[in-house]
Amino acid sequence: MKGTVSPAGRRPSRRNFLRGAGVALTLPWMESLQLKGAEAAQPPLRFACLYFSNGVEPIHWWAKGNGASMELGPVLESVKPHREDIVFLRGLFNQHAFKSTSPHLGRMPNMLSGAPVSLDPAVIRVGTSMDQVLAQQIGGHTALPSLVLGIEPNELRLEDGLSMIYGSSLSWTSPSKPATKEIYPARVFDSLVGDPHGRRLDRSILDAVLKDSHDLQPRISSNDKQKLGEYLESIRDIEKRIDRAAKDERLEGWRPTLKEPNMPRPADQLPQDVPDHMKMMLDLVVLAFQMDKTRIATCMLNNDLSQMNFKFLQGVQGALHLDLTHNGHAPVAEAMYLKTNQFHLAQFAYLINRLKSIDEGGQPLLHNSILLSGSNLFDGDLHSADQMPLLLAGQAGGTLKTGRILDFLGAGDDNRRACSLYLSIMDRMGVKLDRFGDTDQRLPDLWSRDS
Repeated sequence: MKGTVSPAGRRPSRRNFLRGAGVALTLPWMESLQLKGAEAAQPPLRFACLYFSNGVEPIHWWAKGNGASMELGPVLESVKPHREDIVFLRGLFNQHAFKSTSPHLGRMPNMLSGAPVSLDPAVIRVGTSMDQVLAQQIGGHTALPSLVLGIEPNELRLEDGLSMIYGSSLSWTSPSKPATKEIYPARVFDSLVGDPHGRRLDRSILDAVLKDSHDLQPRISSNDKQKLGEYLESIRDIEKRIDRAAKDERLEGWRPTLKEPNMPRPADQLPQDVPDHMKMMLDLVVLAFQMDKTRIATCMLNNDLSQMNFKFLQGVQGALHLDLTHNGHAPVAEAMYLKTNQFHLAQFAYLINRLKSIDEGGQPLLHNSILLSGSNLFDGDLHSADQMPLLLAGQAGGTLKTGRILDFLGAGDDNRRACSLYLSIMDRMGVKLDRFGDTDQRLPDLWSRDS
């Protein structure tokens, strides 16, 4: 077959074909055949948040200067090769976390919502997190509305009379419902790739469930009918996802650079090596973005109050929370705590590097991404929430000017709310709200003026 393209100097048509023997096959998206102006199909934006628990040692978290000459504190050692791809955010905070009397669980689950956390042991209530607002608004464009990942399982115990579901959940689909967090790499892989047989089985199960629910309708009360209606709505959402996964709806314009997975399916078992586990989860985020299976992802590297043991780091002994974070300022223990902080940021650097290495029509995938790394606490030893250690990366499709520092610490509380950042990110992702969390203001100077 011979490829037919527009002659030099002539604008390519909206569809390009390979023709021969009476057959026409649509070509994949190619950078050399990009369209101009409004017709050009641009890659979508992706958002990912990488969370680490228990804050940092403040004297190690700082930045000076800009661009290639930017100086970074010891915690950010691994990010130095990417300093031209980052924005160091200083001084942002969540006021409800700052005011909470619960030093951990009142300050963790609301990191991405800015909402007050219920301290009534009988009532679980936070706020819908910004990643799940995005998932609810634009998640329908992809097979999965979002990925919600973690390394440590949800904990069911109580801490200071409060449920540790607070400490295990960064993403909340509603004020009272955390998003289901997946910690098994194999299950994440299967959710991205799937198989036709499994989809047919899922469809048959859904058909049976819907039939039974319709038979149930005449026999239940009006209140129960409302509950059943909400349940059926979730079933219809699953139906749409199955249908979407069963076909490729992209007939023209931009297409993912990867159609089939380029990594093997992980083993069924939960990885026992923490660094391997984290790397695998981040590789799956990259795979999901590259295949356009989702455009929104969060990953908790550890739970709040984490007892993750860092013996895999040379010279480090003990659990993250009790042994290393609350270290009594003993020099040896503080040096070990710094290594854990550096390890967390090394995972962010790994994600940046992976996305930088993938070409997407002449630009790296990182160019079309917004990445956020951070923790709910600043000084982990003191449980301080007067600011959060936050770092942005990616260029948001060319609208985020990187290689700089944005300092809001002295701007006044109303002008340094993390929810202003979230509103701004949601704007860029195509979801515009009048208000989110504790503010209706956007974060100034974040985007380039011509965006």
